Amino acid sequence: MPPIRSRSSRNSTEQEGRILLATQAFKNKEISSVREVARRFNVPESTLRARLRGTTFRAISRANSHKLTEIEEESLQKWIISMDSRGSAPRPSTVREMANLLLQKRETTPVISVGKNWVTEFVKRRPLLSSRFSKRYNYERAKCEDPKIIQEWFDLVQKTILQFGIDPDDIYNFDETGFAMGLISTAKVITRSEFYDRRSLLQPGNRE
Repeated sequence: MPPIRSRSSRNSTEQEGRILLATQAFKNKEISSVREVARRFNVPESTLRARLRGTTFRAISRANSHKLTEIEEESLQKWIISMDSRGSAPRPSTVREMANLLLQKRETTPVISVGKNWVTEFVKRRPLLSSRFSKRYNYERAKCEDPKIIQEWFDLVQKTILQFGIDPDDIYNFDETGFAMGLISTAKVITRSEFYDRRSLLQPGNRE
């Protein structure tokens, strides 16, 4: 079982999120009083004032090899889990691109980016994540499978539609090659760690 973060650690991260929102609200002049901003976002006024003076949250000054802050890494982890739950576990290269997008949002000079091996280290320090090899699941073979097995896929689609309020008019059908373009027989993906079997990606049998 992966280690569980302490309550104090979770509270610290949640408070930092509120502080970031409070700082943004004050800088955007949505609220003119620091005291009022602190009250509305339920954060210590002294901490908010210190942050407005440029004091850095300790999570930002972690080892340089981490690159992302704790909050940024947790956001990336939630995105990976969300993609995996919809049957689209991202590849390491895609995770790296998302990490670099988070770094670009800081608008720092010079712009920093994560390296080729960053995703490997990121997964190692995230107990909820794991890297796996997916395998191609031939479309023709899928049609011959037990309907009970295929039903799981339809249940997932229905869950996604309900979760995100997708309108039926916004659901499109891809042809045999459109969605699977560029996928190979096996590919390394980042998934939730509770899945220990090899992931399956449904792909068409004939892609030419």
